[in-house]
Amino acid sequence: MSLSSTLSHLWPFPGGVKLAGHKTLTNHQPITTAHIARQLIIPLSQHIGQPAEPTVNVGDKVLKGQVLGYAHGPVSAPVHASGSGVVTAIEEHLVPHPSGLSALCIFIDTDGYEQWTERSPLLSSQQNISELSSEQIHEQIAKAGIVGLGGALYPSAVKLKTAEKMHTDTLIINAAECEPYITCDDVLMQKRPEEVILGILLIKKVVGAKQCLIGIEDNKTEAYQTLLKTISGYNTPHCDTQIEIVQVPTRYPAGGEKQLIQVLTGKEVPTQGLPMDIGIICHNITTAVAIYNAVYRDEPLISRIVTLTGGAIKQPQNMEVPVGTPIRDILNQAGLDETKIEKIIMGGPMMGFALPSIDIPITKATNCILVSEKGELASPPPAMPCIRCARCSDSCPMSLLPQQMYWYAKARDLEKVQDYNLFDCIECGCCSYSCPSNIPLVQYFRYAKTEIWDDELERNKANIARDRHEFREQRLEKAKAAKAEAARLRKEKLLKKKALDAKKAKDNAKDNTKGNAKDNDEKNQSDKHSSTDLIQEAIARAKAKKAQQQSQKKNTDNLSEAQQKQIDEVNERRRKRS
Repeated sequence: MSLSSTLSHLWPFPGGVKLAGHKTLTNHQPITTAHIARQLIIPLSQHIGQPAEPTVNVGDKVLKGQVLGYAHGPVSAPVHASGSGVVTAIEEHLVPHPSGLSALCIFIDTDGYEQWTERSPLLSSQQNISELSSEQIHEQIAKAGIVGLGGALYPSAVKLKTAEKMHTDTLIINAAECEPYITCDDVLMQKRPEEVILGILLIKKVVGAKQCLIGIEDNKTEAYQTLLKTISGYNTPHCDTQIEIVQVPTRYPAGGEKQLIQVLTGKEVPTQGLPMDIGIICHNITTAVAIYNAVYRDEPLISRIVTLTGGAIKQPQNMEVPVGTPIRDILNQAGLDETKIEKIIMGGPMMGFALPSIDIPITKATNCILVSEKGELASPPPAMPCIRCARCSDSCPMSLLPQQMYWYAKARDLEKVQDYNLFDCIECGCCSYSCPSNIPLVQYFRYAKTEIWDDELERNKANIARDRHEFREQRLEKAKAAKAEAARLRKEKLLKKKALDAKKAKDNAKDNTKGNAKDNDEKNQSDKHSSTDLIQEAIARAKAKKAQQQSQKKNTDNLSEAQQKQIDEVNERRRKRS
């Protein structure tokens, strides 16, 4: 097998359709640069997962490359300023999305100086990738806010870390670009092949893949030859950086991740599974260049090449556009003829979606702005009843049964439609394109997916509410039990205190009784002694008085007879009384 040609064998994928490419409008034009917009509108949600959290405030001056929002949550990515200026608002604004809804955006009035924040590249062009560790490269990718630029928008750092843990053997670089009109990947490979290859080698270093394949459609001859020539300088017999570029047949949707894997390896990704389940990781060619810029230039993902094409544009081209630039600005730069506008689509005619306005910003997801003139993209006639021709099934690249899925989606039988592997549908549009009854099958499938996701969200909310209610009930029950236990302990403590106080009072009463009896005895004894003493004293006084009377000299001598008679009468009365 030649390292610089094609695999000896390719495997077909089921279904698919042959489409008119319309790529010659732009695939031979140079890459132009967008003018500096007067105002940038940078959404904080430009990736799958949690939106970034703003790190700046209104009135702050910011530099180009400065972080505006940090990654919030395990699946998220930071957002950076794509120009220097002043933050004038942080508010909701319409963003390019199929839902047509708004998202939180940071508005920057640019100053025109394009002053960069300080940068410190991990490698110079003279250094070898082997000088870096996988961890260093991974951290730089995460810091740069790089996401999958093939349309998935999954944060690349998260994807690479998962692949590293799962011991990925094969790295596949998707350069097929099968959607009509879009040529941004094609031109990137033609004009910047060195950046493409070095970015691929960085990815290969991180995941530790033993094999690397670049899948490119065989209608991109110039890009294929340019890459082939560039790869020859890296594929030497003494290095382990072998990269093989493989041409695959031009058939839509050969650029689908699962379809490209099947064509190159013959392996099928399991239903509702991931390529990593079979030891494969797939990255887009533009993502590889973004990783090169992050490591070799310390540039975050703040711009991307966008294909501007369609009959209403005078100068179709591929333009490098800073993220946040209003779509109106770049369309005017490419020569928009507003009198010819019929539809404005972000992406290609098969998987793209109509934009509600051109006053919305370019995001990391924007690979093409297609402005068609009248009759260029024929509007399908009204849908007719299904005639059960099975063309939708024959064209489905995922081997699904779109007819059955359509019936159940239309009836809103969401459980039954999932039995037919609804979520394996890649929404490529082959079934709708092939349907002779013009039934918008993809729209029905998107509707069913949205309803299922909404129901799942409601169930999750209900489960969360139930869990919170149960937790609250448990908390209140625990609080009630704790309160009752505290009351019991207080009561028990009070009873013990009362019993102790009663015992002390009883003991004190006994002591007081004994003390009173002793005092009474002592008092009685004292009273008794006192009474005896008083009697003795009285007797002693009487005796003393009597003795005194006896000792006194009587003055009854020389009394007259009448005086003596009077004294005798007194004594007689005393005697009688006694």
